[in-house]
Amino acid sequence: MNKKDSEILSMELNPEKPTLLVLLGPTGVGKTKLSLSLAEHFGCPIVSSDSRQFYRELKIGTAAPTEKELNRVKHYFVGSHSIHDEYNAGQYEQDAIKLLDELFQQHKVVLLVGGSMMYIDAICNGMDEIPTVDAETRAYWQKQFSEFGLEFIQSELKKLDPLHYDQVDLQNPKRILHALEICTITGNPYSELRTGVRKARSFNILKVGLNRPRPDLYERINTRVEIMMREGLLQEAEQFYKFKELNTLNTVGYKELYEYMDGNWTLDFAINMIKQDSRRYAKRQLTWFNRDKEILWYHPQELESNIELITTKIG
Repeated sequence: MNKKDSEILSMELNPEKPTLLVLLGPTGVGKTKLSLSLAEHFGCPIVSSDSRQFYRELKIGTAAPTEKELNRVKHYFVGSHSIHDEYNAGQYEQDAIKLLDELFQQHKVVLLVGGSMMYIDAICNGMDEIPTVDAETRAYWQKQFSEFGLEFIQSELKKLDPLHYDQVDLQNPKRILHALEICTITGNPYSELRTGVRKARSFNILKVGLNRPRPDLYERINTRVEIMMREGLLQEAEQFYKFKELNTLNTVGYKELYEYMDGNWTLDFAINMIKQDSRRYAKRQLTWFNRDKEILWYHPQELESNIELITTKIG
C-alpha cells in the first residue's frame, strides 16, 4: 500500500453521516472533466464552488460547463445568478448548506467542485458573522479607490488593520475595500472579526485536490485562453461593456479585454495579460490550498485509478 492509499484509509469519516466529496484545484487543471466522471460514479449531483460560474451571462470566460455537460449530471450554482446580483461567500454558505441538507436526504454523497478558495472555506469551515455594509460606507471607499487608486487603499488598510494587510491579496481591490468597509462600520480591525473557529457540519468532508506539474498547468491555461478567444470571449465581453464597473466583471478574462476596448492596450497584449493573470491566479489558489493539510493531492490521471479506494472509504 502506498502513502496516499494509507492517507485515504486513515481519514476519519463517520459512517452514520453522508459525505461531501470536495474536488478542488487551480484554474485549468481539469476539474470539470473529472467531476463528471466522479458524479456519475457516485450517482450524485454537483454543487459548484466556482464563484464566477454562478453568473448566467458569463459562459465562455468562466469556462462554465456546457449544455451537454449540464445534461450529463445535475448541477447547482451554475448560471444561478445575474451579474447584477450582489452575492458573497456568506450568502453562499447559507444557500449551499440549506441545499446540501436537502440533497443529503436523497444522496449519501454529494460532490462540491471548484477553485474559489473563500467559497470552499465557507462550506467546509463556515464564515464568521460579518456585519452588512451600508451603501454610504461602500460608496465612500469606492470613491476613495476611484480617485486615489490601489496604493492608497492598500496604505489605508495597513493603518487600520496591519494584520489583515499582511494576509490579504494586495492586488485584489475588492478584498481590500471589503476589509476597509468593515473597519469603518465596526471601528475595529477586520482581522479581529475573523475568529477562524470551524463550524460543525452535519456531514463528513473529504477533500481531494487536483494538480499538475507547473509547466503543464501553465501550458493548459495558455491554451484554454486561446480556445476561449476562438469561441467568442471578446464578443461576450463586448455585450457587457456598459456594465464593466460591476464587481462581477472585474475579473480575469473580462477586465483585460475592457482595457483593450478602452484603447489602453492592443488586443494581443490584452490576451497575453489574460494568460498571465490566469497563471497568477492559479499560483494564488495553490498557495491557499497548500495550507490545508486535509487535502489529498492527485494528478487528474492518478485520481482516476483511486476512485474505488475513495468509494471504499466513503462506504
